This record gives sequence, C-alpha cells and structure tokens, in this order.
Amino acid sequence: MTTTTLYSASIPVIRRSLANLSIVLDKGAAHFGEKSVTEAEWLGARLADDMHPLLRQIQIASDGAKGAAARLSDQTPPSFADDETSVADLQARIAKTIAYLDSVPASAIDGREDAPIVLEIGDLAIHFTGATYVRDFVVPNVLFHTTTTYAILRHLGVPLGKRDFLGDLDIRPRVAA
Repeated sequence: MTTTTLYSASIPVIRRSLANLSIVLDKGAAHFGEKSVTEAEWLGARLADDMHPLLRQIQIASDGAKGAAARLSDQTPPSFADDETSVADLQARIAKTIAYLDSVPASAIDGREDAPIVLEIGDLAIHFTGATYVRDFVVPNVLFHTTTTYAILRHLGVPLGKRDFLGDLDIRPRVAA
C-alpha cells in the first residue's frame, strides 16, 4: 500500500503539470509556426480582458511551483526575473523550475504538514499549514494557470485534447471479467 505524503501530494503533481505545460507550449509553437503567427501575438493572448496573457500564466505557474517547493521545505523561493519574451525563454523557465523541484528532497517536505506557512501577497498575509497550503492553494493555483494556458491555446485553435493536458497515462485495453 502506498502512503500519500505531503511531498507526494504536491511536488510530483506540480512537476507533472509543468512537464505537460511544456509539451502543450511546444504544440502551440508548432501550430502557430505553420500559420506564420508571431510569438508575441499568441503569447500575449488572453481569455478575457481582465485576465493575464498566456506568457504571464506560465510565469505564475512557475512561481507557484518553485514557491511551493521552497516554502514546504522551509527555504526562500528562488527569484526569476519574469523577463521572458519567447517560447524558448518560457521553455527555459519551465526547465529551470522543474530542476529546482527535482533538487528538493522528499525528506525536506514530509513531516511538515502542520508547519506554519505565511504567504504574503501585496498587503495580505495568508496563513496556512503545510497541508492546507498544498490542498487549498498550491495545487489548485498551479493547475489554474496551466489550465488557463491550455484554454487560451485551445481558444486560438491549437489542436489539443485532454490527453495533452494530462500527459502520459498507463492506458491498457480492458480485460473482460
């Protein structure tokens, strides 16, 4: 029987989402490359006027991911400049974020379910435990921004499906009972 730990409920989920985001971004780049649409045009696309553009969605997903690994392991989150302007820049950011996630061992996170975590956003301080931070903020937030990126690309006509978002699954033919 596999036990769910704070690490297994957070970092692998977030890492997989970022890896799939990278693949979805590549599919968008290929699609728009065939149609001669500039990167600036589609990376600046939004679902609604009051939402962040695609490029910023990826930056926020990255920030949430690296922030999670850092806060859960009682470290200071690494700072990235938010200066990406191209698919290559965004892919490098995703890769750097995944490398950071991979550098944080499970032993640094597991057992910190009740550790206090305070997330400061503007003039707000949001208080969590390690467990509520993962459950109520980190995983939903990263998934929100990766889903929004996927939705922007789908809205722009990129031929993506649910399997692109979910990534590789262990799919097998059904066995008759």
